[in-house]
Amino acid sequence: METLQHLMVGFGVALSPVNLLIAALGALIGTVVGLLPGLGPINGVAILMPLAFAMKLPPEASLILLAAVYIGCEYGGRISSILLNVPGDAGAIMTALDGYPMARKGLGGVALSISAWSSFVGSLIATIGIVLFAPLLARWALSFGPAEYFALMCFAFACIAGLMGDAPMKAGLAAVIGLSLSCVGLDSNSGVYRFTGGDVHLSDGIQFIVVVIGVFSISEILLMLQEHHSSSGMITDTGRKMFNLKEMAQTWWGTVRSSVVGFIVGVLPGAGATIASAMTYSMEKRLTDKDGSFGHGDIRGVAAPEAANNSAATGSFVPMLTLGVPGSGTTAVMVGALALYNITPGPALFTQQPALVWGLIASLFVANLILLFINIPMVGLFTKVLQIPNWALVPGILAISAVGVYAVHATTFDLVLMSALGAAGYLLRKQGVPMAPLILGFVLGDMMEQNLRRALSMTNGDASILLESPIAIGLWIGVATMLLLPPLLRALQQRRSAAAAVL
Repeated sequence: METLQHLMVGFGVALSPVNLLIAALGALIGTVVGLLPGLGPINGVAILMPLAFAMKLPPEASLILLAAVYIGCEYGGRISSILLNVPGDAGAIMTALDGYPMARKGLGGVALSISAWSSFVGSLIATIGIVLFAPLLARWALSFGPAEYFALMCFAFACIAGLMGDAPMKAGLAAVIGLSLSCVGLDSNSGVYRFTGGDVHLSDGIQFIVVVIGVFSISEILLMLQEHHSSSGMITDTGRKMFNLKEMAQTWWGTVRSSVVGFIVGVLPGAGATIASAMTYSMEKRLTDKDGSFGHGDIRGVAAPEAANNSAATGSFVPMLTLGVPGSGTTAVMVGALALYNITPGPALFTQQPALVWGLIASLFVANLILLFINIPMVGLFTKVLQIPNWALVPGILAISAVGVYAVHATTFDLVLMSALGAAGYLLRKQGVPMAPLILGFVLGDMMEQNLRRALSMTNGDASILLESPIAIGLWIGVATMLLLPPLLRALQQRRSAAAAVL
């Protein structure tokens, strides 16, 4: 009952005329950013975050804007996947496997509409999950001390390394780089300047906005200049615009299953929509693909990953709000947005800032409904955006990024550092190093260090405190599981494949 009362307060915040307009604007911007190949939700949120702060939006309005952009990007990523066979972001990769073949068969409109419906169902189920489970998790998290928080952050890094498929070492390298960048500046305990090179501009550390705009936006611009996405293969005739009841019934249970799995994966720190969509596509293929139609234009292969990636994206708000640990690279950027307003996410946020938290949760319901209504009828308009040439798109993104970074502290040093980090990010991405772990490492680095120091100071340096509580022990077991289980499963799969090849 108390949760319902809080949710009503949240709807009062989310449905105010200004916040409703902001949610609609964020949903529209997010869809456009999401459909542009390669940009994705992190870039969309990263570019708008400093602009929202520079416009002096209140914190709840800024979060509503960024959350709407986030889930809007997850919606929009499917459009270029289905029509171009070029995923708008990593979470939409699996959608292209069946979406593009459907479009080639003249069923592009059906694929787009069923993906919008599945995205709506996935995000709706995940938002209901936040309402049900986030307050319980927040109350449980109040029992966390420094040792438990340090173990939790180690678990977040283990999730990153363990769930990065065939590149856990590259994910680990990115996380270490992020941790190293977080150490630059004044040590709050000893008062010593670390890794500043004597430059006064670095005395307060590297600003979060500079890092996130540099390694994501600037590096993406360089990649866009190098790899021109051609629209020559774009499907222009999308055929029937709407799925029918038979197609809805055919995909319904797969959509629900994928939504639940996506929410669970999204709650895991560092897992994200990419892993959720890959898991659910494989799951649905095993469960329902009796005739080998997946990969050749099966509508179930479109609905399942779309439900999962939107559910996972929404579910990633749970660890951010309740534990202060980002559930994805995009929520890591949103933690930075809270820091701009001197707000610390975590269990106390539910009691200290209830209007902010519940306004954000209510806005997820609102933005999700807005996205459903704008995505199906406006698909024709959104497809026109795919035809914008890079020579017009790149300068616009660069200008918005530079204005956003400069507006926060008004120093040219930030622009130079942004460019340098962008060049470094470009080189790392060319080698296949993912950037999301880097941002998570940068965000969690300071909190991780402070909690470790506090825990050790309570026992005069005795590290056994890190293993004293049941919560900490459970988290360390989770760390070991996430590090060891994926390579064991991959080795087992390779052995089975080798045995099948011999037979």
